[in-house]
Amino acid sequence: MRHVGSPGDSPAARTLAAGPKQGKAREALIVAGPTASGKSALAATLAERLGGAIINADAMQLYRELRVLTARPSEAEEARLPHLLYGVRPAAEPASAAWWRRAALAAMEGAEEAGRLPILCGGSGLYLAALIEGLSEIPQPSAEARAEARALLAALGPAGLYARLAEADPATAARLRPSDSQRLARAFEVWRSTGRGLASWHAGGQVAGHSWRFRAILLDPPRAALHVAIEARFATMLAAGALEEVRALAEKNFDPSVPALRAHGVPELSAHLAGEIDLAEAARRAILVTGQYAKRQTTWFRHHALADTARTHMIHARIAGQAQLSEIEVRRIITFVQEAG
Repeated sequence: MRHVGSPGDSPAARTLAAGPKQGKAREALIVAGPTASGKSALAATLAERLGGAIINADAMQLYRELRVLTARPSEAEEARLPHLLYGVRPAAEPASAAWWRRAALAAMEGAEEAGRLPILCGGSGLYLAALIEGLSEIPQPSAEARAEARALLAALGPAGLYARLAEADPATAARLRPSDSQRLARAFEVWRSTGRGLASWHAGGQVAGHSWRFRAILLDPPRAALHVAIEARFATMLAAGALEEVRALAEKNFDPSVPALRAHGVPELSAHLAGEIDLAEAARRAILVTGQYAKRQTTWFRHHALADTARTHMIHARIAGQAQLSEIEVRRIITFVQEAG
């Protein structure tokens, strides 16, 4: 297992290490990395050793209807250690990065008041970047703009809405995937309501507005090991009731733009339940898209500024299932977390 410290001499890293000019910076820990890399197991180990509270930083684990397919901690695990922001929203009420940031900061405050180290655990890089770096103040889109965006999405589909957005706001469209209906609708309604695209608003500056100093443990496992973990985990999900979870989700007749319907495994198992494909093919497709997502996550964490805005400790090995950390590695991580900035 090889450990690499992040560039601690970058201006952003120095700013966080120094904390705010007045008062002492408060400490928080991030455990991040691609899906199935063992983040939850590591976060639980660190919470036990360091007296921590685990705060969810995974966009899909926010939704209460998706415990199995999002690999949320079990009820027993949540009862054993403080777990915050897991399953706290109904799927019918999509969360945003801005909402999660406010909720995460409040959870961090609560953990600190309880004498616990906040440990943010998850693979949603954009959420973590929003927490550390802040978000631009974007006016709330009008109801008319929101209705128009939803109507266009229903009429044209994601690809059609993407084409409309690319004509009106090419800078924002270049940052989005043509299949990401939720973010496309959000981008279109902001442009329609304000006359400015999201890219323009984001370029206008961000405000962090917190006094926290972050240290991050980034899991960066070999691709082959990660693929094995993804396959094994999906089999476990099926045995734990993933099909029943998707069936219950379908019975709620949510709007197709609801993010929970795009959680890995949901579209594929939905197709199986509709009689379109057999279960083996559904599993193959789900494992494939999960692996593709894990690759994108790995690339993001390797190259995004998160490594420059929090002092970072990278672990180049899979930590999941039976491949638990050795006591020596645990002690090294704890030393990293506790050492003075």
